[in-house]
Amino acid sequence: MSEAGILEKWNVTLGELNEILAVRPSLRGILMGFIAEYKLTQIWFNKDSRIQELKRYDNHDRARSGDLGFLYQGVPVTVQVKSLQANSISKVNNEYSGTFQCDASDRRRVTLPNGQVIETTCLIVGGFDLLAVNLFEFEQQWRFAFAKNSDLPRTKHHKYTPEQREYLLATSIRITWPLKPPFYEDPFMVLDTIISEKHAKQ
Repeated sequence: MSEAGILEKWNVTLGELNEILAVRPSLRGILMGFIAEYKLTQIWFNKDSRIQELKRYDNHDRARSGDLGFLYQGVPVTVQVKSLQANSISKVNNEYSGTFQCDASDRRRVTLPNGQVIETTCLIVGGFDLLAVNLFEFEQQWRFAFAKNSDLPRTKHHKYTPEQREYLLATSIRITWPLKPPFYEDPFMVLDTIISEKHAKQ
């Protein structure tokens, strides 16, 4: 099948698809998310011998956290992929900044590390290992920022108790280019730290 095969099958022209995407921001966001996962694996994970058993998880599997998984140095690692919000981008003195949503697609019941069960859209501290943020909207280039789950900011929402906030990630996170900690360009530097911490806990 040619690259345009799906458009031919649907009898949709490239111009019509562009027109649809132009008036459907939610569809653009969904498509960007899937493209980001594909680009992430192509750029960083598919051709590196340190990554083994790379797989993409089913989006509807609520029992599994993360979008991707693989073995790194023989240790299982889960990856959550997020993208910048296009309408959040600003540039001041050659520094870009923007926000990305770091939450679940809908409310669900989760069990916190202290045993409490709550309903939330927040992602859980420790629920995945590595965050990859798609930075395409900064300069229209396929770049990613990487951070450990445990280094991400916590929610400040008043509906959660102070103890619960310790276990819940912020749902909207600011990021800059050039990057500032806890975000880094090299995923393997972050992965080495993740694996070292996993070994220390065993």
